[in-house]
Amino acid sequence: MDPLITEVTIARPREEVWEYLADIANHAEFTDHFLVDWRLTREDTYGVGAGARWKSKAPMNRFPWGDSTIVEAERPSRIVEVGRIGKYNRIRTIGVYELEPSGRGTRVKFTFESEPKLPSDKLLERFGGRGWLKRKLRKALRRLQSILEEDYGRGTRPTIAGGARKPATGSPFRD
Repeated sequence: MDPLITEVTIARPREEVWEYLADIANHAEFTDHFLVDWRLTREDTYGVGAGARWKSKAPMNRFPWGDSTIVEAERPSRIVEVGRIGKYNRIRTIGVYELEPSGRGTRVKFTFESEPKLPSDKLLERFGGRGWLKRKLRKALRRLQSILEEDYGRGTRPTIAGGARKPATGSPFRD
């Protein structure tokens, strides 16, 4: 798929926006209108290696589960997420957040690309999937803007199952 590019300007410092986006658990807050049932893949939700699984609400999608993991986090300008979605997780995805100073705020540019493996996957993307996703991504960035500027429109933040964790002091596996 050709890249989908969405931009928004947020009236907050670039470092603050980067800190918010570097925590993958925060992504559920502004994308929960089309990505639901978030499950974190590890305890540490911040920075490189942090990941989550989620369910897409795309129409006519028989295999809605997908995942994303932060693989690159260049403070304070760029965050890259890779993931997979679809039947047998065969469609690779990449999402890149680029943050640039813009006057008194930060311009956030989100680029999303996917790599469908089969002709049937390409067909579904071409007929309906691309337009639907572009609208949802545009709304997600507007929600991100309202959350960071006005603390308004927050969705639910996923948590780790089982409650608070104890530190692993005295563990034989710890150096």
